[in-house]
Amino acid sequence: MEIDLAGWNPFKRKAPTKAARAETQAQPSIVKPLIREAHRRANDAGGLPRFNTTASDQMSGRGGDRFSAVRAKLRHAFTPSQPVADRRLFAGRDDVLKTVIRAIEDQRLHVVLYGERGIGKTSLLHVLSQAANEARYIVVYTSCGANSNFDETFRAAAAEIPLLFHSGFSPTAAETEKGSTLADLLPSEPLSPRKFGDLCAKLTGTRVLIILDEFDRAESGSFRRDVAELIKNLSDRLGRVQLVLAGVAADLTELVEHIPSIRRNIFALRVPKMSEGEVMQIVANGEREADLKFDSQAGAFVVEVARGSPYIANLICHHAGHAALDQGRATVSPVDVASAVDRAILEFQGRIPTPAQTQVRRLFDQGRQDALAMSARAALAADGVFDGRDIETANEITARKAQDAIEVLVGERLLRPVQGEDVNQRYAFVEEGLPTLIWMMWAQRNLNREAPPAAPARTATAVS
Repeated sequence: MEIDLAGWNPFKRKAPTKAARAETQAQPSIVKPLIREAHRRANDAGGLPRFNTTASDQMSGRGGDRFSAVRAKLRHAFTPSQPVADRRLFAGRDDVLKTVIRAIEDQRLHVVLYGERGIGKTSLLHVLSQAANEARYIVVYTSCGANSNFDETFRAAAAEIPLLFHSGFSPTAAETEKGSTLADLLPSEPLSPRKFGDLCAKLTGTRVLIILDEFDRAESGSFRRDVAELIKNLSDRLGRVQLVLAGVAADLTELVEHIPSIRRNIFALRVPKMSEGEVMQIVANGEREADLKFDSQAGAFVVEVARGSPYIANLICHHAGHAALDQGRATVSPVDVASAVDRAILEFQGRIPTPAQTQVRRLFDQGRQDALAMSARAALAADGVFDGRDIETANEITARKAQDAIEVLVGERLLRPVQGEDVNQRYAFVEEGLPTLIWMMWAQRNLNREAPPAAPARTATAVS
């Protein structure tokens, strides 16, 4: 059958019927308010969001609100994406710092700091550097990368050590007066540990700390071997140069296995989780610097969510402070911390593969959040690798419930066995960031937004 399309216009609307017109006139129109709002935005040339400060960290004078100055202070007080460089903001770690200084100063040892990411190793190194500078040490700080090699790293270190401190040159020597450094004495061929050690053995009148941060990022096995050889050489020659290495837990084993005899030349320290009091010190430092106040319940929320991590504590405090200011308040309440957890989850989700996130949400929705929360809590307390006893201790539950939690997550392929020499089988989450994301999601769903939170194990139902 043919259809006659003559005169048909697809853009021509049929006139509404009398009944339709009456119905339209009887209903409140939502179109007019939308039109008014559209015109208001079109006429408001300055309505788009603006930066509150200029690139020189000065108030821009445009946009912002009455809390703009407080916001600027807040950015300085809580810096989750950067290590702490201001000693006024350095919280806790007094015993750790004292122990490291004594190892360097009293025992003349080389230091290896290890621990999970975000535990504050780099902040500790910055404060250690400042203390060493005050004691007139020459401090050379290097952040290692995947392609770090011995020649480039230690040639750069030599360039930071003035020739003035070389025993073979007097203070009035021409080379000394023109500001030459040890790098000017190095050969053109690749630098070896022995050559650099020989040069350092001739230093006098000063001491040098060479800090290699993120040592775990260096992929070259020869670089690690050369660093181990240098530690041995400097120790045997009584050199006035000491190394401080920082990285994750595996570094010490990999370093020592190259030259086992350097064990006696090394002081190794695992940087621990922060205590509740140290986390509260982070909050108190921020209150002092930013002219903000965290009420007691909000502070309890921060402590519970942070689980001893200075990174998470700073992240939550940063977002919670801005959430309060957005509401026109200079006092942070539990609801602001809850809002901060929401924002933190969005950040962490971008670092986790989507299939793993989907699987975790499914288990939460199925009511198996306890297995997730208890295992995540144990992982965060044990630097990522844990066993049933760690779950028992972290959550104050029975061995049977701890094993049930492990079996649930192994069956879901969210945990993987970790090979080791321990009698008990140890496990780790398949994605490094999962424990933090899971813990944040538990906090989001379970922490009372108006009262201090309880530990998950005490409110948990049986693991299914």
